[in-house]
Amino acid sequence: MAAAVSGPEVAAEGQEPLLRPGEADEEDSGRDVVETQEHYKSRWRSIWIMYLTMFLSSVGFSIVIMSVWPYLQKIDPTADASFLGWIIASYSIGQMVASPLFGLWSNYRPRREPLVISTAISVAANCLYAYVHVPHSHNRYYMLAARALVGFGAGNVAVVRSYIAGATSLMERTSTMANTSACQAVGFILGPVFQTCFTLIGEEGITWKLVQLQLNMYTAPVLFAALLGVINIILFFSIFREHQVDDMGRQCKSVNFEGEESNIPDQDAEGNIDHVAVVAINFLFFVILFVFAVFETIATPLTMDMYSWTRKEAVFYNGIILSMVGIESVIVFMVVKMLSKKTGERAILHGGLLIVLVGFFILLPWGKKLPNIQWQEIKNNSIPRTAATEMLMPFWSLQATPLPSNHTVEPVGCPVTQSWCLNTPMIYLAQYISSDILIGLGYPVCNVMSYTLYSKILGPKPQGVYMGWLTASGSGARILGPVFVSQIYTRLGPRWAFSLICGVVVVSLLLLEIVYKRLIAFSVRYGRMQEENC
Repeated sequence: MAAAVSGPEVAAEGQEPLLRPGEADEEDSGRDVVETQEHYKSRWRSIWIMYLTMFLSSVGFSIVIMSVWPYLQKIDPTADASFLGWIIASYSIGQMVASPLFGLWSNYRPRREPLVISTAISVAANCLYAYVHVPHSHNRYYMLAARALVGFGAGNVAVVRSYIAGATSLMERTSTMANTSACQAVGFILGPVFQTCFTLIGEEGITWKLVQLQLNMYTAPVLFAALLGVINIILFFSIFREHQVDDMGRQCKSVNFEGEESNIPDQDAEGNIDHVAVVAINFLFFVILFVFAVFETIATPLTMDMYSWTRKEAVFYNGIILSMVGIESVIVFMVVKMLSKKTGERAILHGGLLIVLVGFFILLPWGKKLPNIQWQEIKNNSIPRTAATEMLMPFWSLQATPLPSNHTVEPVGCPVTQSWCLNTPMIYLAQYISSDILIGLGYPVCNVMSYTLYSKILGPKPQGVYMGWLTASGSGARILGPVFVSQIYTRLGPRWAFSLICGVVVVSLLLLEIVYKRLIAFSVRYGRMQEENC
């Protein structure tokens, strides 16, 4: 690698120096940014490998999400929907545990190590998922372990984010973080699409008796994900290289380099991280992920209660709506890269939270018309007690809930056992669609800006552990979202649920106002760079 030097010098012989945008201004101020063409290409090839890793991580979660319940029923008919909740939550629990561990690992060793090991764990876990039908008993627990291990492997998200933060300058940071989030969003969108394609194989599929492998609509997706993981590992060894640059784009020394090290002392790492800003961003990120998890989880029960949709209609229509929201998010990720250059990340984060607040405020019941009441199966007027495990049951499990034996037509409407149905006005479909559009606009903005500001606040310091905690806070939020829906929405209704969400977002806005001036880049804080929309 070519080293950056204090005076105007040339790169190593035979290599053409590449000066980053703003070179002339930087030379005038006594700062040189020297990067050879070879180094530049290698750095960006490695960043693209990180994009792919993020994409595969989200695919690993979503590629089986719609088939977990029927596969669980097939391998273990005694399993109920409450156990399904634990299986879904196990992915986020595994990721929450692993993220700080992989992040710590990446702080002291070459990042290739945790990346390869975590991906190998995901590959092995997907293979285990394909074989959960083989044991004669306890099949559901094997499935639980498989999904938890897939989530554990997905803890490499912290390593991906920390690598990208360390391998980009401040000018490149927002763009690369937006691209990373876009790859993650595309993975969540395409996962169910891959699953749909594999349904053509059917439930029986093909059996390879020699290795006891059943290739069917349930196992083919995870085996495909395992194959992609193997390809990812090959790319880690063949293309991925360690790179570290400071906030101005100059190469600097890092403990992550294998064998070859830059001879540039990392002087910019001197100084303390603003931990108040770090804690504030972690809280804001938790709130952002929490409200979006509530938004995803509440979609089906809300539309079934308000619009008398059947389970099949609710899953189908909300699937379309969430797909459109996903596409909207990818577009927003691309637009926000350009917008941040003019307004800065803090202002955009503030605007994103305001949009989310308006989105949930619109969902508050305002009119006088009540929803249709579901009078079938009335036992009494009390609200049924929810078991602890059922609090984690996701909305899509409703699709497979069997009808009562004495009914041939599925009862629709707002169940009278939810006492709030009798006095809470309905939420009109126009309100719901408008809210979807606004939340789909505000969420990706907040997501990208949180990661970008966080990485800039940390600066040239090793970011693995810090990114691990940020990822863990997001995983915890995704676990608590369904719990909030089951406890607040089901028992108290949408007025209380959305009012509380609005209150949480308002608190987040107030916190953002308090710490606004502290959310600046590490180099700006210590006067090494001037603030230009940082």
